Amino acid sequence: MINIGLAGWGDHELGGSKGKLREYGAHFPVVEVDTSFYAIQPERNYLKWNQETPERFGFIIKAYQGMTGHLRGENPFAGGMEQMFEVFLQSIRPVQEAGKLKAVLFQYPPWFDCNKTNVDMLRDAKEKMGDVPVALEFRHQSWFTEEMCEKTLTFMRREGWMHSICDEPQAGIGSVPTVLEVTHPEMTMVRFHGRNVGGWVQNNEANWRDVRYLYHYNQQELLEWKMWLLELREQSREVCVIFNNNSGGHAAGNAKELMGLLGLEYEGLGPRQLDLF
Repeated sequence: MINIGLAGWGDHELGGSKGKLREYGAHFPVVEVDTSFYAIQPERNYLKWNQETPERFGFIIKAYQGMTGHLRGENPFAGGMEQMFEVFLQSIRPVQEAGKLKAVLFQYPPWFDCNKTNVDMLRDAKEKMGDVPVALEFRHQSWFTEEMCEKTLTFMRREGWMHSICDEPQAGIGSVPTVLEVTHPEMTMVRFHGRNVGGWVQNNEANWRDVRYLYHYNQQELLEWKMWLLELREQSREVCVIFNNNSGGHAAGNAKELMGLLGLEYEGLGPRQLDLF
């Protein structure tokens, strides 16, 4: 099974509506929740999102920034990391209980390199998450050097991490290559960040997010991924594909095009609004 969706639903024009999850759920079977990275969402938000999406819909929820070492400044939780993880796990429980949780995505920062301290951090995070499905994405090349690549993948398989495979600009040590390896039989993620090398490295400007993910995948690039995704599907029960090239409004179109190339038609999605004009 290959499920294709987008990072967030608020920036995309779909069926004449923008920013409405109910309309989004009529087009795609899965979404990545990014707001959870910036702040742990209240349970009521997840309850509402459950109600607004079809029964077969799935959520990939991004781990809160403090859980992956992105947090700048003091930990806002008096009880430290234990409390942070507990509050996060409590918040996502409605999605988990509804059977709509695909995975919690742990995306680590570009300075999170391959060393023993950080390996221990990964073990600790996995232990704190218990039986919640978790996906792992690196942003530092040291995890996938010729010497370390197989060791990293073996570690992920042994510890129970799903692999979040990246398609992103190859712009030095703060980006990772596309490593087409499955580490968990249940699910594999693929995230399309675009290939805007210049925007990826020039991130000191105030609008760096608008520049970094500005990219439109052409048909040849998507056809190449079609073959790779079919191979990944042979090794993993489910492959979840997320388009994160949102800056120029390209994500939804690229996702639809890839669905067409793969011949995917999803059943059980929500009703679409009629585009009358």
